Amino acid sequence: MSVPGVMAETVKSRADLALNDDFLRKAVKFTTERLRNGKKAASEEHGNWEEWRERGRQIRLHTIAYLDYYLNEFVNNARANGVHIHFADTSAEAASIALDIAAHKQASTVVKSKSMVSEEVHLNHVLESAGIEAIETDLGEYIIQLAGEAPSHIVIPAIHKNRYQIAELLSKEAGEVLEPDTTVLAGFVRKKLREKFLEADIGLTGCNFAIAETGSMVLFENEGNARMVSTVPQTQITLMGMERIIPSWADLEVMATLLPRSATGQKLTMYMSGITGPRRSADADGPEEMHIIIVDNGRSLQLGDPEFQELLNCIRCGACLNACPVYRHIGGHAYGGTYSGPIGAVLTPALNGNIEEWNDIASASSLCGACYEACPVKIPLHDMLVYLRRRKVEDGHGNKLETMGMKGFAAVAASSKRFAAAIRLGQLGQKAIVRNGGITLKLGPLKGWNTYRVAPSLAKRSFRQQWSKLEQELSQQPETMDAAVHERMQQIIRKRGEGGRKHGK
Repeated sequence: MSVPGVMAETVKSRADLALNDDFLRKAVKFTTERLRNGKKAASEEHGNWEEWRERGRQIRLHTIAYLDYYLNEFVNNARANGVHIHFADTSAEAASIALDIAAHKQASTVVKSKSMVSEEVHLNHVLESAGIEAIETDLGEYIIQLAGEAPSHIVIPAIHKNRYQIAELLSKEAGEVLEPDTTVLAGFVRKKLREKFLEADIGLTGCNFAIAETGSMVLFENEGNARMVSTVPQTQITLMGMERIIPSWADLEVMATLLPRSATGQKLTMYMSGITGPRRSADADGPEEMHIIIVDNGRSLQLGDPEFQELLNCIRCGACLNACPVYRHIGGHAYGGTYSGPIGAVLTPALNGNIEEWNDIASASSLCGACYEACPVKIPLHDMLVYLRRRKVEDGHGNKLETMGMKGFAAVAASSKRFAAAIRLGQLGQKAIVRNGGITLKLGPLKGWNTYRVAPSLAKRSFRQQWSKLEQELSQQPETMDAAVHERMQQIIRKRGEGGRKHGK
């Protein structure tokens, strides 16, 4: 089990480990490509995807701009439905509230559906430290729980494991050898968890969306485990990020169109559950008592920040991870936090106040903008990564050699003469290290790049050096047009003019 607050070394050292793990790279590449292709097919089939992206963006922008109003509306309606509402400023407070509820109920077992917020507040660790068994019931989450790992993807937490590794983990749990067959493995987990559902004292869920107008919460899933978690145990706890609000059920139509297509390429998830309070007398099932813990944990720090407020628009689809060339090479664990990929590279420092410990993951990006193109609500994550890098330097956490190098470049680039001289020196100096048109030397600033690729050499003649000749060519008068060609053009122009007058144009 991952330990709260512990992050091994730097993103670079973790990335180095991932880049040397051939299986991980192949597994992540295979699954992310499948998800990307699924999203592409689903969005193209939809027909007017860009219009719906803009609708989704506008809903999220409006909601976050008036978050206090919609949160208040949601809380009042949820309480009217019989729900106990709790507010948690920090991750520790959120976990403490959940633990207090479990202690009050004298719970010994908690079954959980997939919840990234519970991962964010390290709830499993807190419950287990208090002697309460916490059981993940999402198949991917269950697998990584047995492995003692954290999720490496927002949507598919065990993306980095194959069926043989999964079979080994489940065989240890079963006490017998299980065939590495998907049907066999899923069958064992289904049987195992069915017993846990029936025995559990508390069911714990996340929250995809909270509907302000009715005080309802909505869960998206594909396995049915969230429905079991939210109906069988007598007490339900829901961990909800404070930004999960949308104003109305009509807005949910837009989100229910964007989220599944962006996440897995599905038109709809297999199960979409709307829960409005605990069980009523006429209901066949449902919890007798329901608690919603609304978690801040750094989210409110983004409100009013023109550079990062849009971060709260995220609907946790994972599309940016699948599109990111960095994530596809290094996987999720290299980012070191609960959230990975481009959203994690921005969200983790933001939620933690951009503390020095997390500053390095903002550099784990090519700034290609693929995350923005993939995002169903158009969050400009590539811009935010640049903002984080700027803040990192402004706060005094920048690389000193890099800072010196940029100052040197600024001094050279400020003068056309110095810049031209630097190019000439570079062209001369590179001759000793250029091989077959490229530079393979792994030394100094070239080491990181040339470990995995070849740096291009400077051109024999730069654009600036060629400009005087090009300028002369451009300034030359064009040759006179052939007389016959000119006459044909005039005839075409006259014909078009006559046609326009004929049709009254």
